[in-house]
Amino acid sequence: MTNAAIYMHPNGFDTTGGRLLGRHSAGESFLRGFLRHADVERFYFWHAGASTITELQALVERIQPTERPKTWITTTNRPGIGQVGVLNLPGPNLGEEAWARRIYGANSYSICGLTHTTATARVMDLLSQYATAPLSDHDALICTSSAVRDSVELQLAGIREHLAEAYGGPRRGAEVQRVTIPLGVNAGEFETTAEQRKAWRERLDIPEDAVVALYVGRFNTREKMNPALMALALEKAAQATGQPIYWVNSGWAESEAEGVRYHEGARALCPSVHYREVDGRPPDVRFSIWSVGDFFISLSDNIQETFGLTPVEAMAAGLPCVVTDWNGYRDTVGHGEHGFRIPTIAPAPGDGIDLAYWYANNWIGYVDYVGAASQFVAIDFAESTAAISALVQNADLRRRLGQQAQAHARAMFDWSQIIPQYQALWADLDARRRRRAPEPSMRDNPYRPDPFRLFGGYPTQHLATGWTVQLGASVTWPDAKALLSRPLTNYSYFNRPSLEEAETIVAWLAERPGAKVSELVQIFPAQRRSAIARGLLWIARYGVIVLRPPG
Repeated sequence: MTNAAIYMHPNGFDTTGGRLLGRHSAGESFLRGFLRHADVERFYFWHAGASTITELQALVERIQPTERPKTWITTTNRPGIGQVGVLNLPGPNLGEEAWARRIYGANSYSICGLTHTTATARVMDLLSQYATAPLSDHDALICTSSAVRDSVELQLAGIREHLAEAYGGPRRGAEVQRVTIPLGVNAGEFETTAEQRKAWRERLDIPEDAVVALYVGRFNTREKMNPALMALALEKAAQATGQPIYWVNSGWAESEAEGVRYHEGARALCPSVHYREVDGRPPDVRFSIWSVGDFFISLSDNIQETFGLTPVEAMAAGLPCVVTDWNGYRDTVGHGEHGFRIPTIAPAPGDGIDLAYWYANNWIGYVDYVGAASQFVAIDFAESTAAISALVQNADLRRRLGQQAQAHARAMFDWSQIIPQYQALWADLDARRRRRAPEPSMRDNPYRPDPFRLFGGYPTQHLATGWTVQLGASVTWPDAKALLSRPLTNYSYFNRPSLEEAETIVAWLAERPGAKVSELVQIFPAQRRSAIARGLLWIARYGVIVLRPPG
């Protein structure tokens, strides 16, 4: 099946001592799943960022050791990506990569990206680039849920409408594909044991026969999820059933003070509920904590969420879920099959223009932007009370929904099922790319143009191949070498003649005074000739050679 070069940067993985953001957890999970289940003979990785290949190799070995051979493509070797055919990015920055690819031709390789949070100004700007960047239908953005795909389509439609009003619309061919493929889990990692359940219940002082609601995630009220909705829902269910409910919160906060505010605020809203908090950062907690629960609860209210991985992890652990009918949860938890989805209510489209305007002007930051938006999301407490009460009062229902949820997670969201979808998409992109006619390489980027074109009006003249070149008066190579090696002459190196190449030029000109630039460059390999021709100006800049126009 089709392979891809996997973009490797440590920022996409957990280097925080257990403080994983959703994209970090998803990035590690994808790589582990890909290394386990990809139908390839060799793995290709594109080395990105400042880390060394040795460091990145150690990262791969930590995540998932494999005996299959690996090829590392160096940071500047984009033609090497073309030999694989597809570059897989961990984010939605396809436009940026398309401009970087353009110099080699738009069909030199395909680009495949992924959505995580799409509410940040940075990601909105990245998505807006799709309307004008040199992307094609042999490129694709994977949307992790139908909800986030709809939001991407809406933003792109708005950008197209603006371009049509301002410029008559962009003149371009087929657009980047938007494809819905969910995030995955390595389902077997979430299987729990009776021994783990017993240990956690003893550790948290929870009776064996008590019903436990479990939440796993970051403790961040404004940027992740306000626990007030869960607290109120559990309190109403506790009062309705008259039965004790325990609520375990496993996760981490950005600071100790924020964690205290989070837990104290949640406790105050559910006085009838037995509240427990767990530091979710230690590795042994990550997978064993699921054993403590009887059902999972996550009443997401935030626009930063696009998929929501924890309900899938909970289902893989055999827990029924009580979640909001919100974002990607709608695609993962079947209502009445794997748990319950609680209806949500939000303002009508168009009622948040003032909020968007303040965010666009940096009068409020991202955290306040998403936090303010979540304050206008309400849920149906009657539905949540009924759902939680049913699970609290009926062990058979919990068991049946949990078994169905676990089977669903394994059949639909295990990486063994998701990775083939990636490879099928990559195969389609590669086939589309190969059908395209070759395009010219070394094309300029209008957003980052050639400086000698952009500032072409600065000099008196421009060097051309018909110019003549000769040595400066009384120039010898030892003197020239000493001059070209000085700090004031040898700074800001970028693809100019080496000292060895400069020596070759001086020796060649000593026997051919007045030769043309076009003749001189022929003594060098074809791939170096343009750099040598341009580099003659560096040598002439310090009087070692003299350049003269024709006539």
